Amino acid sequence: MNFKLLIQYDGTEFHGWQIQEGQRTVQGELMRVLSLLDDRPVTVHGSGRTDAGVHAEGQVASVDLQREITPRKLRNAINGNLARDVRVVFAELAPDDFHARYSAVSKTYVYRLVHGPVMSPFWSRFAHLEARPIDLERVRAGARLFIGEHDWTAFSAAQTDAESRVRTITELVIGAGWDGRGHCHLIEFTVTANGFLRYMVRSIAGTLLAAGRGEIEAGTIERAIREGNRNLVGATAPACGLTLLRVQYD
Repeated sequence: MNFKLLIQYDGTEFHGWQIQEGQRTVQGELMRVLSLLDDRPVTVHGSGRTDAGVHAEGQVASVDLQREITPRKLRNAINGNLARDVRVVFAELAPDDFHARYSAVSKTYVYRLVHGPVMSPFWSRFAHLEARPIDLERVRAGARLFIGEHDWTAFSAAQTDAESRVRTITELVIGAGWDGRGHCHLIEFTVTANGFLRYMVRSIAGTLLAAGRGEIEAGTIERAIREGNRNLVGATAPACGLTLLRVQYD
């Protein structure tokens, strides 16, 4: 039986999604629990790898189980054996050929920023604090340069197992407003693409923040994209502000 799982987690205490020996990871925790439930080693496939400290509101995973079980009982059984910082929100039966990663059409991440002198405890694990002035018009002007198909060498990790660094960003929206829960000004960079490279969103967010502070010009961003020169981009934004928002399928 092939199942599709919708998973949420606070990534603060995880060493990322991908299983690593000796480290607590989201995939590792799910595989531990599901292997117990299915009484055999089970592999869980995620839609993508989130790095250490990165969160997920809409991570998707697929898993093939021999045990016959309803989606509701499966969800409850998994959650009953997990720590509170990760939960399967929904479980459903999926076609045999469904694969969380290879069936995905696009993914959307959001980078959240508290803009002000004080970080609310309600956002301290899920957003980055920026106290310096930011010109949002400069940020939005810079964001428009990222739309389209580009080689993202300048905005990704130097080492990668990806065959190509070309990805297509279809949307990059800059939202800003007052957050009543945290009593703070919250800025969100929401980006959708057909795929992402390691550190790509955090590098884009860091570059846009630098542009908003007047440290990087639009022409420099264009050069960085065109030339693949990492020396032209801003500092990579901290992991705590990044969340995998949703994964789209046909």
